[in-house]
Amino acid sequence: MEWIGPGVSCQAPPSPPGSPNKEVEGAHFLYQTKAECHFFNGTQRVRYLYRQFYDRQEYVRFDSDVGKDVAVTEFGQPDADYWNSRQEILQRARAEVDRFCRYNYEVAKTGLVVGRR
Repeated sequence: MEWIGPGVSCQAPPSPPGSPNKEVEGAHFLYQTKAECHFFNGTQRVRYLYRQFYDRQEYVRFDSDVGKDVAVTEFGQPDADYWNSRQEILQRARAEVDRFCRYNYEVAKTGLVVGRR
């Protein structure tokens, strides 16, 4: 699966663990991504997490503090290894601290953001 940006991937979710790329008829599995920005002292220090879940369990995440993808479970190790081997994917993920987090922080400061308060 190719990482593109927050909440976006370019292929279908992975096969269930223990299923060597076989379609499971009649089964439903949840694939979910979460992009998180954690701000410390305004935007002086920002931590960006891009977390991926399969069947309600986080299996791999990009952590800007680490600077690469980290497998949370054994199931996520192949994805983490692949994404960490591709410099363009790592550069794009590292840039999200500025492009996604700091940008949205500045938008939120204007008071024009609709959402929970």
